[in-house]
Amino acid sequence: MKLPFALAKRFVAGESFNDAIPAVGQLNEKNISVTLDLLGENVEDREEADGNVEHYIKLLKSISQQELKSSISIKLTMLGLDIDRTYCRNNLFKLLEVARNTDQFVRLDMEGSNYTQVTIDLFKEAFKEYGQHVGIVIQAYLHRTKDDIAELAEMGADVRLCKGAYSEPERTALQNMDAIREAYRDYAEVLLEKTPYPRIATHDDELVQWIKKYTNKHEIGPSRFEYQMLYGLRQETMEKLAADGYNTRIYVPFGTMWFPYFKRRLMERKENIWFVLSTMFKN
Repeated sequence: MKLPFALAKRFVAGESFNDAIPAVGQLNEKNISVTLDLLGENVEDREEADGNVEHYIKLLKSISQQELKSSISIKLTMLGLDIDRTYCRNNLFKLLEVARNTDQFVRLDMEGSNYTQVTIDLFKEAFKEYGQHVGIVIQAYLHRTKDDIAELAEMGADVRLCKGAYSEPERTALQNMDAIREAYRDYAEVLLEKTPYPRIATHDDELVQWIKKYTNKHEIGPSRFEYQMLYGLRQETMEKLAADGYNTRIYVPFGTMWFPYFKRRLMERKENIWFVLSTMFKN
């Protein structure tokens, strides 16, 4: 496994939290916040799900103790959503109780479209109890997102807006990039108008520049929103945005279950595949 992980290190900070700490520190020094993401999904064993909860709790406490500028992101299937909804909810609330007690923040990541409704439902339950300590990810390419964004915006939810990373059929999601960009812009407008602090997650320079122009035109200051990108992609852009006074955050994934995440990053852009192939043939 050493050779594949050596290639995955472009996108994955390490196989443990301790491996990821140097990356977090380096980003924080550049005034870039971090979201730590323990990789994995679709856990079907209660013992493993319980272990993930404890791992997340330790992660929150370690972030607090080491005074890192970091939050965490979780997948509900890591907490046992595929096993039982109530069991998953109890695990989520156990984690959020620690987040509230340590003044930390937990983002519910969005998985494939089969999980969209239950993820939003559990988020709404958690938001009523834990408020500013919990947020959600919404994917712009899903046809249903127009209604979801409207509802979440009315709640004042903390939303991370991304294009969408999963392969979805045409009946479920937009397929054309121009259409996805148009939807993204529409939803970003709603979030900027109605929520306290939207998270603009994109590597698309067209959208990055559009957000700049839109917020300038509407006199929305850079402290009112946050640009987000993924570890290993466009860090120079993030450093420039931070230097220009924008709030920035990089998702830093780590863990031994890195392959599905690595594969999705490769499939997103041909440049990512080229990077890995060129690395394989370096001396």
